[in-house]
Amino acid sequence: MSQIDTAPKPDTAPPATEPPSRWQIALRDIMGGSVIISILAVVIALVIGAILIALTDPGVQKASAYFFSRPADTFNAIWTSVSSAYLSLFQGSIYNFGRPTFAAGIRPLTESLTFATPLIAGGLGVGLAFRVGMFNIGGRGQILIAAGVAGWVGWSFNLPPVIHLIVAILAGLAGGALWGGIAGLLKARTGAHEVIVTIMLNYVAFYLISYFLRTPGLFQAPGSNNPKSPPIHPNAILPPMFGDQYNLTWAFVIVIGLTVLVWWILNRSSLGFRFRAVGENPNAARVAGIDVKNIYFVAMLMSGALVGFAGINQALATFPQGITADLDASIGFDAITVALLGRSRPWGIFIAGLLFGALKAGSFTMQAANNIPIDIVLVVQSLIVLFIAAPPLVRAIFRLPTPGTEPKRQRPIVTKEVAAK
Repeated sequence: MSQIDTAPKPDTAPPATEPPSRWQIALRDIMGGSVIISILAVVIALVIGAILIALTDPGVQKASAYFFSRPADTFNAIWTSVSSAYLSLFQGSIYNFGRPTFAAGIRPLTESLTFATPLIAGGLGVGLAFRVGMFNIGGRGQILIAAGVAGWVGWSFNLPPVIHLIVAILAGLAGGALWGGIAGLLKARTGAHEVIVTIMLNYVAFYLISYFLRTPGLFQAPGSNNPKSPPIHPNAILPPMFGDQYNLTWAFVIVIGLTVLVWWILNRSSLGFRFRAVGENPNAARVAGIDVKNIYFVAMLMSGALVGFAGINQALATFPQGITADLDASIGFDAITVALLGRSRPWGIFIAGLLFGALKAGSFTMQAANNIPIDIVLVVQSLIVLFIAAPPLVRAIFRLPTPGTEPKRQRPIVTKEVAAK
């Protein structure tokens, strides 16, 4: 009878790995978080934009014809086209070094802030609706109605300077809130989807304002056959911040105040808590005693008012000589992009609005100085949205970790000697 080997066998279990520290977890969450994803999305879009600029540049196309004989010429042409294009973009949006004085050189920055003002206001409205779980696609209609109401007060009355401006702004906010509240009311009472309702309201607002502008006695300027309103009374025009040499008005300061207000509402008020609760899980919010229908209605009222300020800016600052039916200039749809890039956070929307305002202001200089199609800037904006909407794609490109997940543990190396034991 063979003896049973009772000798203890050596421990072949792999050594235990130490759990990640608190700082490693924090760094992992930051590297894979939304802020880094947004920054890298902009970087990727600019890189792809540079490729498109190089492909459409005549100098690059000419040099690429003899690439295999003198490849350096092609690379020099690519560098020249891309660097000059982005330099023109910078000089058209931030500072123009070719201007003789600082006051003249800083004018591009004020133009970027001017373009960013309605984008930030519209983005705040769209982002607020996103936080409640609603998609406000009716920015165009809310902008047109708010601009029409504010403009009507601006040219129809003759009030004291400050009072006239305040009344016109309040009237425009009420118009935008009313147009957004229609979608919120239908969502709350009938369950109608806000996307369909707001899209339809865009058409209603456009044709309604167009009809008013073509009808004498309503919005059409007296003695004119063009679909254009009378000019805004000087007392109702938003004044410039730094004099008539710049187009930047005090609307930008108001937008900063709106950003602070929306941030406080969402993060420091009980109403903001209810907004976020409904946006996270409306069923759980309803069980907790929150009136979800009322929240939908109030959120769309506030969203419409915020988006409507973009129309007020267009009527009382950008086009004080008279409004037309195309004054929105696609701001309502660009606001959706700004809200997505800003992750529906007020200060993120503010920064995203500044970025898109700079791209819009610099694109004109880039086109004029380098003969580059302005559509390339639109492609860059679209690519930003594409990568923002696909965080896993950005993480895969840069091999970034996913927040909230632990790093993969390495499999232990098993040698033949260990396996034999």
